[in-house]
Amino acid sequence: MERIEYAGWPNCVRLSNGAVEFVVTADVGPRVIRFGFAGGANEFHEVPGERGKTGGTAWRPYGGHRLWHAPENDPRTYYPDNDPVEVQDHGAFARFVQRTEASTGIAKELDIALEPKRARARVTHRLINRNAWSVTLAPWAISVLAPGGVAILPLPPRGEHPRDLLPTSSLTLWAYTEMNDPRWTWGRRFALLRHDAKAKIPQKAGVMTHEGWAAYARGGNLFLKRFASDPSRTYPDFGCTVESFTNAEMLELETLGALEPIEPGACAEHIETWELHANVPVPKSDADVERDVLPRVND
Repeated sequence: MERIEYAGWPNCVRLSNGAVEFVVTADVGPRVIRFGFAGGANEFHEVPGERGKTGGTAWRPYGGHRLWHAPENDPRTYYPDNDPVEVQDHGAFARFVQRTEASTGIAKELDIALEPKRARARVTHRLINRNAWSVTLAPWAISVLAPGGVAILPLPPRGEHPRDLLPTSSLTLWAYTEMNDPRWTWGRRFALLRHDAKAKIPQKAGVMTHEGWAAYARGGNLFLKRFASDPSRTYPDFGCTVESFTNAEMLELETLGALEPIEPGACAEHIETWELHANVPVPKSDADVERDVLPRVND
């Protein structure tokens, strides 16, 4: 763990175990602005015109990985994270603490713990209710990924008719979702969303799935997010546990925690485990995912 300058921000924290490295902004955020193999390319997108910016009252995308609270609402969700972040070294992990949001009374924390020598880390997302009343929210972990790859969303286990007569899950569409957009590949076991720099309109969809993972393949690398979910709990956006959004600049891979009341002084946590795998081709079909991605997921 070391303090460095990165992308115009003088106060960033670099975390590395020799296999992968994180760079987290401390001048704004908290944002994981870089994640990748040590010495390799950044798997996250950085917004070029916003590097090094701080302060102000307008929300900035910045890029990287961020923690939001769901369901999405403007202005509540879009509280600007433009102020300095407290950095705490806990030995086994680093904690990044945002100031309590003035308009929402919610404080955000990120804990990052790297495993020794493996390209794997545990990222804990925490929403703390500083209000004097209960607030119903869900932690929302959003990774803004570099262009040129494909998101992989696992669908729930398949069944057969007439044995399986009742619905088992839901697919959530937004008002701008076009299921015939060529960036989508709707398979039997997986939904794939491809980034396209020439795209004119954004796309987004969400899935109620409890498979416990989602991934992004790009340039031979596979960014794999693992997370826990519980079918007995309620999730935002008609039950979504995984969502993906893309426009011409980037693609987002998002996971969500349960939507439930947070009592005053209490917190809601959502934990992702991040892995980075090399030498994984970009999939174009279910068969590609089964051959090249599932062996990494099942390892």
